[in-house]
Amino acid sequence: MTRFSLTSAALIISTLLFHQSRAADPLPSKVLTKEQQAELTPQSVLTELIAGNKRFTSNVLTERNHSKQVREAYAGQFPKAVVLSCLDSRIPVEDVFDRGVGDIFVARVAGNFINEDILGSMEFACHVAGAKLIIVLGHTHCGAVQAAIDNVQVGNITPMLAKIRPALKTAKPFRGKKTSGNPEYVAHICRENIRMAVRMIRKESTILKGLEDDGSIDIVGAYYDLGSGAVSLIK
Repeated sequence: MTRFSLTSAALIISTLLFHQSRAADPLPSKVLTKEQQAELTPQSVLTELIAGNKRFTSNVLTERNHSKQVREAYAGQFPKAVVLSCLDSRIPVEDVFDRGVGDIFVARVAGNFINEDILGSMEFACHVAGAKLIIVLGHTHCGAVQAAIDNVQVGNITPMLAKIRPALKTAKPFRGKKTSGNPEYVAHICRENIRMAVRMIRKESTILKGLEDDGSIDIVGAYYDLGSGAVSLIK
């Protein structure tokens, strides 16, 4: 038998074994049911998402049959959480928390700030659809925050940045250069912007504040490190 034939035979055998193992041990395809969602607590969901992030940073994401999950979720959705993330393309939210189809709602806006539309979306996610947790997810080196620090004046970007700029005033005193070129200052404002968003959710939505007060949901801030992929909670 030629070397080419041996190589081809080995590839065929390995492919067959791969498919046999998949048949014996199918990939996860089930999506969350209403009954399963009802049994969750805000703390259990947060613990699960943090554990998922550890898998993400360790490069051991759960393999899933996404095609089948799409079909399973067709009849309805009962996500565990809603995540407000920045627009940044380097934050694949579902992967960051190792979640599959139908597991989490994701809202995105540059600078992860709060407005009426975001609040309405969160109210739907929690009050109507039963999500147990709200995460405001900011990140390191946020371009929107840097632009807010610089008070950029460009088209519709300017009024958008006006939603972020109050964080410059509410942030704790900072010693050092207060410029977008200072990474420590940018990080300082990024964290305050997350805290400000969490405060605004509680202030501007009586529905979400009420759900948090009675223990139905938690509202937390989190900070994503673009360099490592790790998520840390913001107090």
